[in-house]
Amino acid sequence: MSVKHSQIETSHCQIAVSESPGDGPAVLLIHGNSSCKEVFRNQMNGPIGDIYRLVAMDLPGHGASADATDPPRTYCMPGYADAAIEVLRALGIDRATVVGWSLGGHIGIEMMGRYVEVNALMISGTPPIGQEEGALAAGFLPSEHMGLAGQPVFSEAEADAYAHATCGDHAPFEDFLLDAVRRADGRARELMVASFVAGVGANQREIVATSSTPLAVVNGGGEPFVNNDYVKSVDYVNLWEATVHILDGLGHAPFWEAPDQFDPILERFLADVTGD
Repeated sequence: MSVKHSQIETSHCQIAVSESPGDGPAVLLIHGNSSCKEVFRNQMNGPIGDIYRLVAMDLPGHGASADATDPPRTYCMPGYADAAIEVLRALGIDRATVVGWSLGGHIGIEMMGRYVEVNALMISGTPPIGQEEGALAAGFLPSEHMGLAGQPVFSEAEADAYAHATCGDHAPFEDFLLDAVRRADGRARELMVASFVAGVGANQREIVATSSTPLAVVNGGGEPFVNNDYVKSVDYVNLWEATVHILDGLGHAPFWEAPDQFDPILERFLADVTGD
């Protein structure tokens, strides 16, 4: 059996979904800003995808999904979280573990605070941000590429730089990563960052400090965007294995850069939280 592809109608837009051949517990994979579901290819096509029902979605305005019909409603943490839940419900999934990368991790935390459908959450490249003054500056590192995250229009050079930086300077690079950045709806970047800065959505630091939902944190030790010291300092009420997992030398997308190091941690987490 192979990965299955489909389009799902939601109130936000038509959303592209891929499902692995596994028939075990459902796992929703959510990609980062200006990326696409194919960044999870190694997991979808590997042993994890043969065991679990991995569902990788293209966010609205990304990949093979349509642009949002109502951009201000959709291109924010609550909007993305709602779209993800609509996808799960359309697929008949009433409970899922969520794996979120970067923006996808922020969406996962938003889902964890809003929806009973979230069984457990793993985040990578995602600092749980509070809503106090200076929260964003504390969680993220200053970077020339970080400034592109909310920019609506990219030059070709900017698109190339952003694609390389987000996947990891030493990670394998393929054309689809750049194509995803080129394709992304620029309004999605602009509106998402503006709403995040304005405090739209949940207080993510508060959620991870109070939610009993199991939470795993797995970051690259060479993170160019996220302040790992901040991530380790956050109070987590139910942090899996009671530790923030740091993979030495890896960048912003460790699951893509080094699946041989990331996937055993993901397998262990899924086995723990699903009992499978």
